[in-house]
Amino acid sequence: MGLVVQKYGGSSVADAASVLRVAKRIAAYRAAGHEVVVVVSAMGDTTDDLIELAGAVSPDPPARELDMLLTAGERIAMALLAMAISDTGHEARSFTGSQAGMITDAEHGRARIIDVTPGRIRGALDDGAIAIVAGFQGVSQTTKDITTLGRGGSDTTAVALAAALGADVCEIYTDVDGVFTADPRIAPAARRIPVIAHEEMLEMAAAGAKVLHLRSVEYARRYRVPLHIRSSFSGRPGTLIVEGEATFPTGPDQIYSSRSEDNPVEQPLISGVAHDASQGKVTIIGIPDVPGKAAAVFRIVAEAGADIDMIVQNVSTEITGRTDISFTLPAADAVAAVESITAAKEELGFQRLEYSGRIGKLSLIGAGMRSHPGVSARLFAALSDAGINIEMISTSEIRISVVMERDELARAVRAVHTAFGLDSAEGEAVVYGGTGR
Repeated sequence: MGLVVQKYGGSSVADAASVLRVAKRIAAYRAAGHEVVVVVSAMGDTTDDLIELAGAVSPDPPARELDMLLTAGERIAMALLAMAISDTGHEARSFTGSQAGMITDAEHGRARIIDVTPGRIRGALDDGAIAIVAGFQGVSQTTKDITTLGRGGSDTTAVALAAALGADVCEIYTDVDGVFTADPRIAPAARRIPVIAHEEMLEMAAAGAKVLHLRSVEYARRYRVPLHIRSSFSGRPGTLIVEGEATFPTGPDQIYSSRSEDNPVEQPLISGVAHDASQGKVTIIGIPDVPGKAAAVFRIVAEAGADIDMIVQNVSTEITGRTDISFTLPAADAVAAVESITAAKEELGFQRLEYSGRIGKLSLIGAGMRSHPGVSARLFAALSDAGINIEMISTSEIRISVVMERDELARAVRAVHTAFGLDSAEGEAVVYGGTGR
């Protein structure tokens, strides 16, 4: 029997009926002899409701108190789930993030895990209990304050616990039947991906695939934690994210082995098409083309707390000795970045700054790109045939990303998905809870 860490998103525990359904699934694993640790998100839209409530009493709530408020949602869910499991005949013990040993830095709202000391969780498992952990939260190593990990942080909580406990697998339960070749809400003909490598999943998460949080994939890759993405609303097999040889449970009485003859030996050319509609583009026009200016720009952006995605710099003209630098970043970070750059206009010496919040990014991901020529040509031909103009291009060994007008993004995803033969003939993919998480 194995040690299984399960994570349930907000849509999976949205109401009492959902909590009872999840409790039965967890109990089935324990009844089969597995040790089970469960990480749970806040119920439904609880976190959004709490943020709205905070805004109603304070236009700018202190970050420490906002974290204290937001962690209440997960505490409610963990206690209710533990109660429901107890009624199935199995002992369950609930723990906050700090009780579970999730040690973080002191950055409120987007803290990073720096250590995991799951002694109390291990003790509960040794006593035969199911451990229920509040996701998304931890405690600062320095200030001892409660912290939150940012949106999607429950995924990271689950993977971090799985790594610390030496779990056989970390199951991420959501409201879709796994990872698809595109967002099923944008491309209804998207196909479920049975098995994918951490490297490709990392690129898909970074490119905008919402089914799994980026930091959780980074953590899983670093510690070689097998992930199993599946729906809590169905019994379908989901998607396995695994590297090399591995054997682990995929159900109460089911085992996956990478040595099975049923598993494909060669990866497909293209794994999927990801998109991100939450990007903004900054263009700094007429900046002196001399050493150190680009470094100064991105130092200022970093100090503003913004994460840079794609960067393009034009060739300077001999006459002016000036150039243009464009880069993309999350739209949520754009205001702080633009204000910081504008304040440094005299230092940087640029002529003007432009910002567009109406862009979208499409990314084509696949390990097969390394050994198959012509992928770029097919991608650009598909976009051209659909009449879609490209503003920026970025590539890696297994990814090609392009930026376009946001209004064109959904049409572009469907066109590229079809062009690479990813459409399924088996009917529409289902998003049970409507959120894709």
